[in-house]
Amino acid sequence: MAPPRTVARLLVAGLAASTLASCAGGTGGRTEITFFQFKPEAVDYFEQRAAEFEAENPDIDVIVDNVPDPETALRTRLVKNDVPDVLTLNGNATFGELASAGIFANFAGDPLLEDLNEGYVEILQDLGASEDDAVNGIPFAANASGVLYNVELFEQQGVEVPQTWDELIAAAQTFEAAGITPFYAMLQDAWTAQAPLAPLTAQTVPEGFFEARFAGEATFAEGWREAAEKELELFEYTQPNPAGFGYQEGTVAFAAGESAMLLLGSYAVPQIRSFEPDFTVGSFALPATNDPTETRLVSGVDVLVTAGAAGAHPEESRRFIEFLMQPEAVQDYAEQQVAIPALEGATNPDPALAGIQPYILEERLVGFDDHQFIPAIPLGPLLQQLLIDEDPDAFLDGLDDSWDRVAQRRTWGLGAVSS
Repeated sequence: MAPPRTVARLLVAGLAASTLASCAGGTGGRTEITFFQFKPEAVDYFEQRAAEFEAENPDIDVIVDNVPDPETALRTRLVKNDVPDVLTLNGNATFGELASAGIFANFAGDPLLEDLNEGYVEILQDLGASEDDAVNGIPFAANASGVLYNVELFEQQGVEVPQTWDELIAAAQTFEAAGITPFYAMLQDAWTAQAPLAPLTAQTVPEGFFEARFAGEATFAEGWREAAEKELELFEYTQPNPAGFGYQEGTVAFAAGESAMLLLGSYAVPQIRSFEPDFTVGSFALPATNDPTETRLVSGVDVLVTAGAAGAHPEESRRFIEFLMQPEAVQDYAEQQVAIPALEGATNPDPALAGIQPYILEERLVGFDDHQFIPAIPLGPLLQQLLIDEDPDAFLDGLDDSWDRVAQRRTWGLGAVSS
C-alpha cells in the first residue's frame, strides 16, 4: 500500500492550519483519522508506521499531518475547535497548558500505562492535567540532559567519568592544562545555556521550590543562586568568545574533536554523528553536588502520544494508539532516534546512552525545570546575559522580576497552587 497522505505545510503555520480540517469520514466506507505529528526528525518513521497500520486496518485512513511550527499550528486548530484525532507532542509547558484545559483524553488507569516507566508518567502529570490524577499523554520516548563526552579523549588523558561536582571541575582543569577545550559553548543560541542549568537546579534547588515560587513564598534570588554560580563556573572552561558560536558550530566542533565535552543532552547525538566523528560519543549525568547518591538524571518526555478528549472517531483512534505503542515499535523508534524508550525496564543499547542507563532503570529521574516557565518569561536570554556579563545578581533579580509580572498566567501543573 502507498504511504499515507502527508499534508504539506509550506505556508505560514496559521494559514496552513486553516486548510486542514478533521475528516468525518473517508472514501469507500473508510474512516479518516488525522494524526498530528510534531517531530521533523521522525517524519519518515511515523509515516511508515501509519502505512503499516492502514495495511492491517483497511477500514481506516490515517492522514499524517507533519507541521514545521507545531505549537502555532495546533493552537490555530484549537481556535477552530479542530482537535486532531491522534497526536504526538513534546512533553513541555504547552502540553501541560492544553492538558489542563481538557483538550486531551484522560488515560489514567488505562492498560496502555501498565508497561511504562512510571517516572515519565509522573513528569507529564507535573506539567499539567485535566483533573486531579489525570494522565493526558502516554510517554513514548524520552531524552536526557547531562554531558556528552569524547570517550577516547577521556581515556587518552586518563580522566574518569566524574561522579561529583569537584571531579567534574577537576576533569575540566585536566583538559585545559593539556591544551584541550573542556566544554564547547554555543551561547549564540540562548537555549543551549538552559541545558546545563536543568541538572544544576534539579540537584541544588530546595524541594518544592516551584510550588513555593508560584505561591509567592520563595525567590530565585535565594533558591537558584547556587545553580547560577555553578553554571558560571562551568563556563570558565569554554573556548574564547562563547557568544560567537551557536548550536550548529558547537556540534560541528565537538564532532571534529575540538572539545572534550558538550553541556547538552542525548537529543544532540544524531546531529553530532551526522558530522562523522572518529570517536565514541558517550554521556553521563551532570553531578551538581559532591554526593553521588544525590545525582539525578534530568529527563523529559521527548515524544508523547495522546488523543482529543472528544474526538469523532474514538474507536479508530484507540486502535491506532495501541498500534503505535507496541513495545517493539517504541524500541525501534528509540534506537533509530538515539532516544530513551519510555517502557519499564527497557534499554537502548546505543553507546551514547550507556552512561545514563542506570539512572533510567532505577528511576532516578527528574523533569526539566525550564518547562515550568511560560514563554513570556525570558529564561534563555537572561541566562545568556548572565554568562556574558557574569553578574548572578542581575540574572536572579531579572528572573524574579519577570516571574512576578507574568507568572500568574501559569495556573496549571505546579502553578495550580496559585489558582
